[in-house]
Amino acid sequence: MPRPPILRGLFRNDPRARAAYSEGAGIHRIIPEAIARPADIADLQALVRWAADHATALIPRGAGSSMAGAAIGEGIIVDLTAMEPRVLTIDPIARRARSSGGMTVAELNSRAAEHGLRMPVEPSSSRWATLAGVVGTNAAGARSLRLGSVRRWVRSLELVTADGAIDRTTRDVTDKPASGIVSQFERQTAPGLRASSNLIGHAFPHTHKNSAGYALDAWLESWQAIDLLVGSEGTLAVTTGIEWELEPIPPARSAVRVALDDLTTLGDAVSALLALDPSAIELLDRTFLDLVRQHRGSAALPELSAGTEAILLVEFEGTTGEAVRQRAQSAVALVAPWSRDVSIALTPAAEEQLWHLRHAASPILAGLSERRRSVQVIEDGCVPVARLGAYIEIVRAEALARGLQVVIFGHAGDGNIHVNLLPDLDRADWTRQLTSLFEAVNAAVIRLGGTVSGEHGVGRLRAGWMERQYGPEVVALFRQIKQGFDPRGILNPGVILPDGQPPIARLKFDPGAQPIPADIVRALRSIERDGGYALSRMAIADQTTDPHPAAS
Repeated sequence: MPRPPILRGLFRNDPRARAAYSEGAGIHRIIPEAIARPADIADLQALVRWAADHATALIPRGAGSSMAGAAIGEGIIVDLTAMEPRVLTIDPIARRARSSGGMTVAELNSRAAEHGLRMPVEPSSSRWATLAGVVGTNAAGARSLRLGSVRRWVRSLELVTADGAIDRTTRDVTDKPASGIVSQFERQTAPGLRASSNLIGHAFPHTHKNSAGYALDAWLESWQAIDLLVGSEGTLAVTTGIEWELEPIPPARSAVRVALDDLTTLGDAVSALLALDPSAIELLDRTFLDLVRQHRGSAALPELSAGTEAILLVEFEGTTGEAVRQRAQSAVALVAPWSRDVSIALTPAAEEQLWHLRHAASPILAGLSERRRSVQVIEDGCVPVARLGAYIEIVRAEALARGLQVVIFGHAGDGNIHVNLLPDLDRADWTRQLTSLFEAVNAAVIRLGGTVSGEHGVGRLRAGWMERQYGPEVVALFRQIKQGFDPRGILNPGVILPDGQPPIARLKFDPGAQPIPADIVRALRSIERDGGYALSRMAIADQTTDPHPAAS
């Protein structure tokens, strides 16, 4: 590589540092060229200018919890977690917060809660997911059903753009600066995109949420670049600061558990429940319930028939206990035609007991043996709610036909289903079957009018599916957006727009994976198992070298 840039922060290209950053939460292992940890924004600017001058790829990275491979790559990993200053301020009167990109969702909400406020989008990774990271994927979670994905709550962004400059964009501000890449995009690229509004309107799916590609549908409604930057996965600019909208924390909450014995009624039941304005409707499929029974015994699922096809966990939030109690009781009556069993939680303790079931599979999946790993490749399909039952039936059937075990759960109210595959890695044909299932299920999502990513983003895993989801004309518009913001193509190449690499390749659990030190393999596996994505990868690189130098 060219002579490394001079930074006040760290820049390392030794084998152990590169190995420590070769994996994220997804399926891949890609050893990068080097690791940079900018000390501050000026350091980041210097790095970006150097990369532009030397045509070197930069991969922005926060916690490294991207499932789709957006935080790994062959260029220079830019670890943004150590950048100063770390900013987090709350304006309780305006219900706004300002944060640096490296703060976490949990830190933001802990501080906001002191004022009775929250940023309500809380993905399951909130403990470690950085705020720039959730902006990058337009992340969501259980409560996105009523409160939307991250985009809705982002008021403004501070950016380091692909030319190394600082730029800002604020929602609903008409007096915009005349210079900078954002302004240049709006003058030079946006008019051509506007001329394609009919094409965009027909190409984008009519689902509750969608994190696949650049959000031209959201941009059409606002005509503001901020809606393209949210969800752009570090391919257009590096997010260094965010202004957030906040909302009051609802003082009252209740939940209902609904057991269904027929998947064909799932869409009807969810559609009926949506009329009561729940904050969440979570799905636990029969495959999920079977996993819990297998590892925890039937006692883990009290009062639940073995014939149950799916469970819905329905949450209601409101200003008074009486209000949420009435909606919960209405839900019980509403689902009676489809449910074999309904239970209602009217106290915080009872509600917590219901939601404990939703999280029961995570430690089981994390603790599986090295030869029976949980693999996320079709983990984020999102379909119209009416097609939800049909989609789950397809996933089950396609997996069964290939002898693959699946565990299915997700956000039923959004039609967003998470599928964990549990392949037997001792089978000679497991990668071929995995690839075949990936193709079949993604094709089914699109056939059902859905999107291959509801909330996790495209990353490297699904980049090759953008043309099949949207068509070549819309992908050509995506390329215009990329060119407008990043003309040298240095920011996260291969993410959103494909680089020709096959998606099911360079797998970290494949015997043919690029070798890295055995102690680093164990440390990265521990992060997966324990959910320790906040752990510094540089600390892993600097630990005592293992006597056994390499492992897959």
